[in-house]
Amino acid sequence: MQELDPKYYARLQEIAAAIQESPALAQYAEEEDEEQYTELRQQFEPYISELHHWVAAEAPLQLVTLEKYLLNELFEGLYLPRVLGYAVLRGEVSDQFRYLRPNDHFKDVLLAICASPHFDQLRKRIGQTIQVGFALSSDIWITNLLSLVDNKRVRSFLTQLKSDRYRDTKDRAELYQRYARQLRNELYFSADFPTSLGEMKANFSALRQFLMKRFEVGGDNQSLHQQIQDFLNNEQFQNTDEYLEMLAMYINYMELDAPTKELVGKHFERERRALQEFDEKYLQFLLTCYESKAGITSLQDERVSGLIDKSRPDKLSDYYRIADKIHSLGYVHQDSIDAVQDFYASHEGLSVETECLRRLVLVYFTRLIQGLTERDYADYFELNKIFGLYMRIFDNQQFNQAMERISMDYVNKLLKRYSDKRSRDYQDIKKFVSVNFQEFGFLKEKEVIELFKTRRKRSSQS
Repeated sequence: MQELDPKYYARLQEIAAAIQESPALAQYAEEEDEEQYTELRQQFEPYISELHHWVAAEAPLQLVTLEKYLLNELFEGLYLPRVLGYAVLRGEVSDQFRYLRPNDHFKDVLLAICASPHFDQLRKRIGQTIQVGFALSSDIWITNLLSLVDNKRVRSFLTQLKSDRYRDTKDRAELYQRYARQLRNELYFSADFPTSLGEMKANFSALRQFLMKRFEVGGDNQSLHQQIQDFLNNEQFQNTDEYLEMLAMYINYMELDAPTKELVGKHFERERRALQEFDEKYLQFLLTCYESKAGITSLQDERVSGLIDKSRPDKLSDYYRIADKIHSLGYVHQDSIDAVQDFYASHEGLSVETECLRRLVLVYFTRLIQGLTERDYADYFELNKIFGLYMRIFDNQQFNQAMERISMDYVNKLLKRYSDKRSRDYQDIKKFVSVNFQEFGFLKEKEVIELFKTRRKRSSQS
């Protein structure tokens, strides 16, 4: 957690002073009417939100510090319901949808709200957030938190939000994912960069989560360069899997100037020689990037390819050489198709490098099909010849299933547009799907008949 930069602190002080000098606050203090507190919120929360977004964009490692300042009574509880939501979602969650470590920031913000003289106004905006935070926390943690709340009425409110329903992992997952979607486009993640090996081992997964979320949402990450470089220069961290992952994230997702490229290139090649199975581990991490919302595109591949030594005989060099060819010539070029076939002949079909290659090709196919309009269906028909070639080369069920999903999405879009069964467009689509989707294994004959079956309209009397 970094200290707040003076420019952010100065703005924070300006907002606090304006709140305290506000006629709306004076009137609320005198009459304690809910409408007056709402007026106070409407007047000042946009300024606090603007500051929070400013820090999140430029200096995300200072976000928790900013939020701790907002707990001061000078801010009259304003914006704390939103801060509580950020705190709940910022905590690292396991596959079982439980916090991996106690979420102390969630506790601090919640206790500040509970102690606020404006609790009655704030409680109306925090129920769902607390329910999510409690579902992700252990019973012992919740019990300890409740013991810190002296007011019986407030403690009763919190107790009611602890539900036995969320003992089931599936229900917790649905609750968490539904809530997270509300803030999916917000930049609110923060983290601490470690300075010792013990800190790095204990907290790297949270740091990885923070960085990947930044790369998913986008925005300016210039303020992170120095911290990442300090991490990479720390000899304690070198020759570890965590160090490899930091390298992978840095070279794929951050724009590097020439001196930084040279330095990071040296780090990369040193680790490539020193760390056992470096190429295998790097490509495995690349797969996790493909599966994330940040994704991997030609931009990332070109960044890495220009940085590494491809003369070294390993899986990494093999992968980036074939990636270079596909990106430069295009995946529909015959030389690219031949190169992919040769690559597959010399590598095991279930190896990590062939899986990365399938993901690379799938990214191109997905982007192409999702970019087609309904009027472009003739282009889609023509390109299916290329799809078929790659499916035969890869002979991989997961790849075929992914192609089936994106193809069916497009066909369903076509059938909504061309619903007149007597039209030539509809008949062309039906003929194409009936032949090719069965050949590809996307649909069985009965499923094709069902797809194009005329739906009888219900009688108004039934």
